Amino acid sequence: MNQNPFAEEEVNPFSKADAAPGSKSRIPQAVANTFGFGQKHDATVDIPLDSTKDPKKKATELSNWESDLQRREQDIKRREQAVAGADIPTDDRNWPPFFPIIHHDIANEIPVHAQKLQYLAFASWLGLVLCLTFNVIAVIVCWIKGGGVKIFFLATIYALLGVPLSYVLWYRPLYRAVRTDSALKFGWFFLFYLLHLGFCIFASIAPPIVFEGKSLTGILAAIDVFSDHALAGIFYLVGFGLFCLESLLSFWVLQKVYMYFRGNK
Repeated sequence: MNQNPFAEEEVNPFSKADAAPGSKSRIPQAVANTFGFGQKHDATVDIPLDSTKDPKKKATELSNWESDLQRREQDIKRREQAVAGADIPTDDRNWPPFFPIIHHDIANEIPVHAQKLQYLAFASWLGLVLCLTFNVIAVIVCWIKGGGVKIFFLATIYALLGVPLSYVLWYRPLYRAVRTDSALKFGWFFLFYLLHLGFCIFASIAPPIVFEGKSLTGILAAIDVFSDHALAGIFYLVGFGLFCLESLLSFWVLQKVYMYFRGNK
């Protein structure tokens, strides 16, 4: 029987009979031909097996890193030298010289045209320290003469609170205001210096209200104490004179600072 060599052979891909033992299925081959697997010209992907860096490259990176650190260190040293050479003032404690408690250097930190004003304000603060200290001494004399221990404790409280608070609340703000020409610090000074002036006037009178009358060496307390004990009365009269001088000096400082502030605006 003659067979047509050009006839297409019908092959059932799902028939198990067509697959002879040991023969390969045509479907995997067709799929492989379709998607290009197993071809001679297929693209290859090279995956490096050795991912370690070149020792020379690593040494170069370390050298660059070291040079960068040295450059930054030199930059930091250069900035430190610049700051040191800028003569920036430091607030180290230098006054009083025998026992430094506060920072105070008018000659080097305050402008020349304002140094006289600052010295005047410093004299006002020292005057308050003197007034409160002598007030304690006069009250001790009155206490010994029978004035009572209560006035001594009150006088001590005035001194212990008045000296540091006056420095913090109005003298140091004025020092920094003149040093930096800060309007805000000038305003702070005016506010608390008015309170300081009011206290000095009140202490020079020493009315027996708010405070215990004999705990301040004002004129009214001096008259009352002098009638009982002459020695204690003399101490009170001296304290009265000191508070009067401090009030006048404070008023003068307030006027001078206000004129200086208006002139710089």
